[in-house]
Amino acid sequence: ERGRLQARIATLSRRLSDTSENLAGLRSTRAHIDRTIAEMDLASGEILDNSQTLLDVLKKEMRDLGKIIDP
Repeated sequence: ERGRLQARIATLSRRLSDTSENLAGLRSTRAHIDRTIAEMDLASGEILDNSQTLLDVLKKEMRDLGKIIDP
């Protein structure tokens, strides 16, 4: 009985170790994904800002062009 229990403990210890390593890998992957999402969020904000600036410039140019064509 003692030998069977010791073997069971060894098996469970290996499974716990494997699971812990797997969890560490998953946590690392999650951290990488979180960083990537944060970078993409920042980039999309910059794109939105640049798009708004471009739109503002185009509106101004259209107004100026309208004044030139229709004085």
